This record gives sequence, structure tokens and C-alpha cells, in this order.
Amino acid sequence: MVRDAHPGMTTSPARRNRLPNLLRQPLPQPPEALRLGPLREGAFPSTLRSTRLTSQLGLALAVAFTICFLTGLTSHFIQHPPSWFWWPSRPAGLYRFTQGLHVITGLASIPLLGAKLWSVYPRLFEWPPARSIVHAIERASIALLVASALFQLIGGVLNIARWYGPLPFYFTTGHYWVAWLTVGALLVHVGVKLPVVREAFVRPAPEEPGRGLSRRGLLGTVGAAAGVITLATAGQTITPLAPVSVLAPRRSTSGPQRLPVNKTAAGAGVRDRALDPAYRLTIAGPTGEIALSLDGLAALEQHTVVLPIACVEGWSATGTWTGVRLQDLIVLAGGDPETASAEVESLEQGGRYRTSTVASPHVRDRWTLIALRLNGAPLDLDHGYPARLIAPNRPGVLQTKWVARITVQEAS
Repeated sequence: MVRDAHPGMTTSPARRNRLPNLLRQPLPQPPEALRLGPLREGAFPSTLRSTRLTSQLGLALAVAFTICFLTGLTSHFIQHPPSWFWWPSRPAGLYRFTQGLHVITGLASIPLLGAKLWSVYPRLFEWPPARSIVHAIERASIALLVASALFQLIGGVLNIARWYGPLPFYFTTGHYWVAWLTVGALLVHVGVKLPVVREAFVRPAPEEPGRGLSRRGLLGTVGAAAGVITLATAGQTITPLAPVSVLAPRRSTSGPQRLPVNKTAAGAGVRDRALDPAYRLTIAGPTGEIALSLDGLAALEQHTVVLPIACVEGWSATGTWTGVRLQDLIVLAGGDPETASAEVESLEQGGRYRTSTVASPHVRDRWTLIALRLNGAPLDLDHGYPARLIAPNRPGVLQTKWVARITVQEAS
């Protein structure tokens, strides 16, 4: 016996295909009278533009953006660690490398993105502007990718220059979330265009124009521009390149005691408190609180390490630091430096980085100091006098200056 299927249990092929067919249904043609300026046929006569050129530029840009995204994500997780994240204290210069690479690839992406946009510029003025709803959605997603990529690069340049006036939001938060938006749009774009890219690389290269700039010449020019930008800025973290890094906003030897400064004592509003003779560093641990004067800190066993300051803006510089090991101060307060972490507070009254947490890998590292001296002399006020944190493999914003209090946090 054959039973009739329940009407709600089946869907006809026509009904299943209704939405896809609707999305692909041609839209009405706009009036030809609107086809003016860049919309007119033959408005972009350059023979340099080709699918192969666009694919080559897109591949280079995708590599640069991927490196930039992963290194930027690393920096964000170090500063705002989720519960599962772990960051080692060694090698001491790892953050210096990853953040320097982040900024270098970001700057090198600027000419790549400019050339990529030039190569696809005529497609912004396709006629008709939207052939179907699907086509309109695809074009909107490309506009989103372009806008987010420009936002990231322009915002990154403003951050390197520490010029936040034009930004109506906190740079780090905006940069982080738009990075995810950019990468998501990029993955969708690559997925849609992958067959086109594959065909462009398999197909023989188009003939080069007889006169003027060739495709190889254009690619060479873009590569040279990326190289010049790299050389002209990388010296802020790669010391041997400093003499040719004329565009670097920081010099590794600029500033007091031959180290750059981002935030001064006056800017942080700590000058009077830092110079107060009654200054005490308080260490709070399981056995209570200990208050040490500057002379008291100087009377403890001193150690000297050579460590870089590596800032999120991409610059870094190496200094010779002398002070008390953080683990020794934790022991004084009854803590176990093998398992404890520490919250380090500044004399600053406010600010996003007034406090920082030193995780256990850095607490037990013998190179982590509460530094009192830099390059053979007492700390300059702008470098954190009377005492500052210096630890291996941490961003500069977490190397707390003008330290006022250390709270030992035992592992639960």
C-alpha cells in the first residue's frame, strides 16, 4: 500500500529554486543617458590592466595582510589576554620581531593596495552597475573590503605617528575589530574569485604593450615602492637600517638616556609624586605589605640586564637596565615566584595602561626587574623614575613606569 506524503514534508523543485532564481533575475537596465564620465564605454583604455595583473597584486597583498593580521592578533592577545592565551618570556626579543614585522608589512601594503585598486578601478564603473541582486551583493562586499582595508592602513599610519586627533574612537579597539572584518571580507572575496585567479595564472600571459610601462615594469615599480617604504621606516626597529630610515617616526637613540619616550612624566601627571622624597614602593603579598623607599630598593641585591623596549607603534630600542629582580620582591612579601603573578600599578591616577599584570612566566624570569637605572645612570624621570618595570618579551605599554605598588596574586 502506498501512502500519500504529508503535504508539509516535501518541497517542489520549483519552490526550492525560487529564491536563488529571484536573486539572479536580471534587474531593469538603467537609462543610457546616465552612462556618462567613467561609466561610458572605453573610459579606461589602459592595456596594462588585466586579470593576471590583478591576481598577482592580490596574491602579494593577501600574503602581506595575512602576516599583518596574525602579528597584530598576537599583540592584541598579549595586551588583552584571553583565559587560554599563554605568552613566554623568552626569546626576549620575540615581541620586538613580531610587532616590527606587523608595522613593516602594514606599511609595505600601502603601495600594493594602491596598485591593486588601480588595476580594478574600472570595474567600479561597470555598466549596468548591478546586473542582479547577487551581483549587487557581491559589489557591496567588495566595497566593504576596500573600505575596511583603507581604514586599517590609514589608521595604522596615524597610530605610528601617534596622531589620534582625526580618530573619534580608541584606536586599538577599532583596529582590532575592523581587522576581523577585513580578513573575513578578504576570505569571502578570495573564495569567490579563486577560479578566476587560478585561470589567470594558468593561461599564458597577455602580450606586453609595445610602448610605455609594461606589466612587469609596473610590478617592479610597485615592489620597489614597497621596498623603499620598508627601508625608510624599518630602521626604527632594525638598528643597522637607521641611517637610511628617513621616514621612521622614532630613532632608537633619540630621547633621554638614548632611548625614545612615548609618554612623559608631565604628560602622565606624575611629576610631583615621582619626585616626592616620601616615595615608597609597596609590595602586597600573602604575609602582608612591605613599603620600600628608593634607598631601600637600592640596598637590595642589584642585577643588570640588556633588554629592548618594543612599542606597538613598531619602534624598539635596546637599553642596559639595573635594578631588583621582581621575583626577589615577591619573596620578600611571602609569595612564590614559581607560581605567582603580579599586578604592577603606576603612580598615574588614570589611563588604560596604569596597571599591568605580569604573568608567572615573566615573574619567575630572572631578567624581569624593577629597574632603578638605565644605561649606567639613574632612571630619567620620563623613563619611569624612581622605579619602573622592565621584562623580556613584553610590549612597551606593559612595561609600567613610575611603579607605586606591586600586588602578588597567588595561583588558585
